[in-house]
Amino acid sequence: MAAPRRLLLIRGLGHSGTTILDLALGAHPAITGLGEAVRLLETPAAGDAHRGPAQLRGPLRFERACTCGAVAAACPVWGPVLDWLPANDHRPLLEKLHHLLDALAPAEDAWVVESYQDDRHLPLLSDPSLEIRVIHLTRDVRSWVHSRARDGRRQGHWLPGLVPLLRWWRLSARHAALFEECGKPVFRLGYEELALAPEASLRRLCHWLELDFDPAMLQPVLHSGSHILAGNRVRFDVEKGRAIHYDADWMGMGAGVAQLALLWPPLARLNRRLVYSGFTAGQR
Repeated sequence: MAAPRRLLLIRGLGHSGTTILDLALGAHPAITGLGEAVRLLETPAAGDAHRGPAQLRGPLRFERACTCGAVAAACPVWGPVLDWLPANDHRPLLEKLHHLLDALAPAEDAWVVESYQDDRHLPLLSDPSLEIRVIHLTRDVRSWVHSRARDGRRQGHWLPGLVPLLRWWRLSARHAALFEECGKPVFRLGYEELALAPEASLRRLCHWLELDFDPAMLQPVLHSGSHILAGNRVRFDVEKGRAIHYDADWMGMGAGVAQLALLWPPLARLNRRLVYSGFTAGQR
């Protein structure tokens, strides 16, 4: 009987470093990243014809670049899958995922990374042909709220951080509970840990994956072998992606609603547990 395919899911909120982590992992010779593959494989809804996943089934695949250096249609992984999808979009998501994994055909003991942040379905899969592990990636509530409140400030909202703060609290708590109950091995990683101590974080992650650390992982855009069609634009920015950096803009913006909200003990405990416990707590 063939060994299960090894699928590594990066999960958490968007804008929390999933793309740079996907690229860093993809720089390891035993790991290939596929970006937000589930978002591309899901059958587009009737009103989604203008969105990227639907357009990649058509002319956009001849224009959108993959991180492998080819346009989507010429990518050795995504090209055949995008040709196959229009006639097979009625098939279940799991069947389409297996078709993608077959197109990749990695070595038996290699890991494949999927990083569709808000998806809650794949961690619950029970498929004996897949070995699934989950990385729960979380960004400090103050940093995340600051980055998402920019839209509110541009629109003149009187308290632009309130809606992002409530979203961070609701979804981070829900994800934590979901992943703790999913029955799969879970690695909790804070974006701040990854960005401020990238080598230590990636060494811990490699150990958890039963792999040796590869220094190329510290220069994600320069060395990544991932095939990412959807994700943060940093995937093509050689300067920003040459190394893993931390965006500390929020520190110069005053306390803000998120900083004040940390005075509430339950929020402070959740932020500390999800973002900063990795160096002191064992990963299961």
